[in-house]
Amino acid sequence: DNDPRALTFFAMAEASTTGRVRHPSHAGSWYSADGTALADELGAYLRAVPSSASTHPTRAPRALIAPHAGYSYSGPAAAWAYKAVDPRVVRRVFLLGPSHHVFLKQCALTTCDAYRTPMGDLEVDARVVAELRATGAFAEMSLSVDEDEHSLEMHLPYIREVFKSEQKMPPLVPVLVGALSNAAEKKFGDIFAKYLDDPANLFVVSSDFCHWGKRFGYTPFLQSSGRDEIHESIEALDRRGMALIETKDADGFAAYLEETKNTVCGRHPIGLFLRAVLASTKCAEREVRFVRYEQSSKAKTERDSSVSYASAVVY
Repeated sequence: DNDPRALTFFAMAEASTTGRVRHPSHAGSWYSADGTALADELGAYLRAVPSSASTHPTRAPRALIAPHAGYSYSGPAAAWAYKAVDPRVVRRVFLLGPSHHVFLKQCALTTCDAYRTPMGDLEVDARVVAELRATGAFAEMSLSVDEDEHSLEMHLPYIREVFKSEQKMPPLVPVLVGALSNAAEKKFGDIFAKYLDDPANLFVVSSDFCHWGKRFGYTPFLQSSGRDEIHESIEALDRRGMALIETKDADGFAAYLEETKNTVCGRHPIGLFLRAVLASTKCAEREVRFVRYEQSSKAKTERDSSVSYASAVVY
């Protein structure tokens, strides 16, 4: 009865944002619609990560790469990225996610004033969204497109959870990233570089890695004559890409995707982010470190399928 979290949750619910609100369309299916149960679940995932696993001795994270599947699948892996966040230094969160349902050749900005979660609302940073809109480079998401997309939504409860100790939640800058050409990734990377240079900003890059199986239309390694199991070959494939991301090799990552056709759904948000790192004034200082790799299941035969989840912290 005297649980302070419950009091906080109800206070936030009563003081929920007015204006245009994006509702949590995947709550109740991809994750719990009960705010208290959801906070408990994410808290348990975060506590399960060793304190030393994702932390840097002297530097606070500037960005995360983390998965966006249902929490029963990728919640534990995502916790390895979110464990590293220092909420005391972050004043704004940029959230970059791929478009699963709408074909775009550019990036799109939200038209909402707030994103709702079962744990409370997250305000949209209207000033920064207006700055980005003024570049003329961005499209806009309709409310239905915004609410249909899960790649942004699946990060919102984690953001609420890791910033719950702060007096004020950091505002969001949600960006839907389309199927960008290499030139477009560079153009948008140039736009975001100045924001990446600001240590008050945290970038969250939403991506799963290999989607393997007939239902995904991607089944390399079936005819492999080697001794490796399919899931071992998938991991080796993913780790090739992860190594290129760790070395901030945007061109190499693009070439790897062209060669392997690996079904990394967030390849364009990752590519854009790498271009932003390269265009930033502190590129040489940025350190990308993958801290966790998991698969939804261990594929062994053509009847199997799996999705890979990889979490990285950028210092």
